[in-house]
Amino acid sequence: MRGSAPDTPTALRRGRRRSRRALRAAGAVASAALLLPVLAAGPAVPAEPGGAGVLQEQFAAAAAKYHVPVGVLLGVSYMESRWDSHGGAPSVTAGYGPMHLTDATTALAGAGHHGDPSEDARGDLARPRSAGRSAASATAPAAGPAAVPARLRTLERAAELTGLEPRALRESTAANVEGGAALLAAEQKRLALPLGGDAADWYAAVAGYSGASDTATATTFATDVYDVIRTGQRRTTDSGQQVGLPAAPRIAPRTGQLRLLGLAELPAGQTECPATVACESIPAPYQQLEGKDYGNHDVADRPRSQKVDFIVVHDTEGTWETTIKLIKDPTYVSWNYTIRSGDGHVAQHVATKDVAWHAGNWYVNAKSVGIEHEGFLAQPTAWYTEAMYRSSARLVRYLAQKLGIPLDRQHILGHDNVPGTTPATIRGMHTDPGPYWDWAHYFELLGRPLHATASPFSGMVTIAPDYTANKPVYTGCTKPGETCAAHGSSAVRLYTAPRDDAPLVKDVGLRPDGSPSTTDVNDTGARATTGQQFAVAGREGGWTAIWYLGQRAWFKDPWSAPAAVGAHGKLVTPKEGLAQIPVYGRAYPEASAYPQGVPVQAVTPLPYKLLAGQAYVLGATSPSEYLWATTFEPAGHKVIKGKDVYYEIQFGHRVAFVKASDVQVRPSNW
Repeated sequence: MRGSAPDTPTALRRGRRRSRRALRAAGAVASAALLLPVLAAGPAVPAEPGGAGVLQEQFAAAAAKYHVPVGVLLGVSYMESRWDSHGGAPSVTAGYGPMHLTDATTALAGAGHHGDPSEDARGDLARPRSAGRSAASATAPAAGPAAVPARLRTLERAAELTGLEPRALRESTAANVEGGAALLAAEQKRLALPLGGDAADWYAAVAGYSGASDTATATTFATDVYDVIRTGQRRTTDSGQQVGLPAAPRIAPRTGQLRLLGLAELPAGQTECPATVACESIPAPYQQLEGKDYGNHDVADRPRSQKVDFIVVHDTEGTWETTIKLIKDPTYVSWNYTIRSGDGHVAQHVATKDVAWHAGNWYVNAKSVGIEHEGFLAQPTAWYTEAMYRSSARLVRYLAQKLGIPLDRQHILGHDNVPGTTPATIRGMHTDPGPYWDWAHYFELLGRPLHATASPFSGMVTIAPDYTANKPVYTGCTKPGETCAAHGSSAVRLYTAPRDDAPLVKDVGLRPDGSPSTTDVNDTGARATTGQQFAVAGREGGWTAIWYLGQRAWFKDPWSAPAAVGAHGKLVTPKEGLAQIPVYGRAYPEASAYPQGVPVQAVTPLPYKLLAGQAYVLGATSPSEYLWATTFEPAGHKVIKGKDVYYEIQFGHRVAFVKASDVQVRPSNW
């Protein structure tokens, strides 16, 4: 919400008051056979016998059997899954195994509603009354298996080509890789192109493997695959397999083959996207509603009116089809972009000059761009594709350069890093993209890999656990209190003392009664995430303490498997003589800055204290600003700028703001 702005339907929606439960309910019906609303992990598939190099041998054997260059097979698989098997569980878009063979019918049969009936009280906001029509407008009769498009049933085609059982293609990496090789070979034959030979001659077959219906999306996928082949890759998969693709820097794919696919062109439309992603315009409606209400965003003139300081990463908690239907509803909320999981396709909805209603914090809305990613935070096995991560990273790089936004975790936020505006709103803040979003890999793709910038003994650290090996126990993915499937995570857990049996640290904003945080997947009260930076508050026996929400918080950080690296930067502490200072969820101007006719917005402290002797990492210097926008006509909007200056700090899992006049700034190595 917009703080103390009028409590109108429009003002409610601007805080992005939507619930995961509402989106799941809509997604479970809307186009149910086209994409997966929620995926059941199903029973874990045991690792296949063999050494750490058996998957590499399976790629070589399948490539030889179907006369596909092994580099092409490895490159396609890397783009689809980074060679991971995900324990036999399907991706967000019904893909199985290293080759992402799609089987929507089977995945849907195993899908179910995993929402926690208490999730709204746990941290997700209720759907606004003015958006009540969204669920109805987003629903449609479920389609039968025959309606499932070919791109979501490639596993069925692979079974026909190989003679292998569908279950084997889902659960056996050897069979899955063979199925992918068979599909590539079949596409090459269909295009009347020769099998075997030079990897450069497989460009059109690779583009066709994506299942894209338009030239731009197919081109993006194929170009990414050949970039992987050109640069090479090597990694250990989620099942402990060591796989490598040697670099082929001189490869020059035959891009002219693409015309053989006969794909459609994306509809013309103005978008703000880099040329390296497939992007279309699907505008969010800006229209007058009943009375003075309007939706679903605000027309503005950024950056001339206000500088954009943040990019906020979201996940949709719904399918692509459902999400696109919701963005077209003028009574719903809005965001700037949506990215499709299966192929990284991008849709822009709101111009970056305008203000989308996406972050649940009006100050952040006015100063940010919001990007939705098709996926579900509480479904760790419903994995994202490499194609989606890469498209997102390219878009963020482009936007960061266009808008002058630094590529760091103080400016590239998750929705779960956006602070509540007042004490009453903290419990309702969203928690996406959650602990399973791979921030380390994302920043590698952004060209800003997270690494040490100071010694291991510095007074500041960057959280950086090994994503694949870091598997803290979470609960509540399927049912309250039930343990989630083990999965790699970007987050480390924070304790009150340097031992595993110590209580978790408290978040008095989430739990005013003073009870400890929990391991629930949506509980951000005792969590520090990859890329976030904190001042060191102590070290003891393989544990590191940081200042966090006004307290000392410990995380396991052994030399053998460090969860953080040394960092250098600036820290803020209370000015000398101040025992404590308040922290805020927004950087609003002082009362004297407001002109007549614009209600003064309360600068309400959050229920936390920054105490003397503590230090927090300085992220950005934020001028005090407030966007007054309550009318459909932009001429009635005003940006109020005050004299107060705020500093953004990494205060807990979420950022916060402190007044510059309350603190002193010092280097982290002081």
